[in-house]
Amino acid sequence: MRGGFFYEESKATMNALFPPTMELAEFERAVAVTIDRHSIVAGNAYTSWFSRGEATVDELRDFTVQFSVFSHLFIEAQLRKCINAVDLQSYRAGKEILMNELGVVFTKSGSIEGGAFRFDAGHFEWLAHFAQSLDLKWGEIGKRRCGRPSTLAFCEALMAWYSSEDESTAAGASYAIEHWAAAGFWKQLIDGLRVVKQTRIPSLPLGFWTWHDALEEQHAAHTDDELREAFLKPSFSSDRFLAAGEAMLDAVAGFWNGLEAARQSPEFAPAR
Repeated sequence: MRGGFFYEESKATMNALFPPTMELAEFERAVAVTIDRHSIVAGNAYTSWFSRGEATVDELRDFTVQFSVFSHLFIEAQLRKCINAVDLQSYRAGKEILMNELGVVFTKSGSIEGGAFRFDAGHFEWLAHFAQSLDLKWGEIGKRRCGRPSTLAFCEALMAWYSSEDESTAAGASYAIEHWAAAGFWKQLIDGLRVVKQTRIPSLPLGFWTWHDALEEQHAAHTDDELREAFLKPSFSSDRFLAAGEAMLDAVAGFWNGLEAARQSPEFAPAR
């Protein structure tokens, strides 16, 4: 987790590079440099390797455990995001994500309003079904105790930046997460899992992964509009937005780099 010192250091750096009085076009250029071209968006060594479908069963289990910790603890961050919402519109937008995570399905209108709740529509239950196909038990996934330090640091960064009470900070972290999610990592994971399914584990369920990939493609179409809407708010701070976006992606990189370092370690042992 990045602490207060890092935030103040980032804030000073961003103030120097991108003064808060910049116009929208300047701000969009700053976002392109700081967030859109961040190293983890431009390239991800772990997902590039994973896409080839060469992961052993132990490596698949290790990936699933760490991803399940992030996926489950994200619910905490999303709840805090709702609590810290600055207005009713933001509160409801946060609840859309939270309640869908927990199992309220979207209606044809694209909202959970009027949607039905189903236990098995909860994202973590969906992921648990995938984990079960790899012989992982309920108690071996999704718990904080199962996470490596790099995974837990990512989860703590979500709480600090994505769920921040400061609107500009939360907006920057949210934009960064959406941009990362839409950059193709879901497709790389799916490519690798399809190879595994076709060659070794035919019962491997891929619904969790393919659904999220399709969802992120829909989100990607709206990120530029959301960026401009955030910028035009009277209380908007470009330096806090950029600092949070960069810090959030640093934490994302830490998560994936932690998986990559673990699999390359001569002492590799799946976290179970």
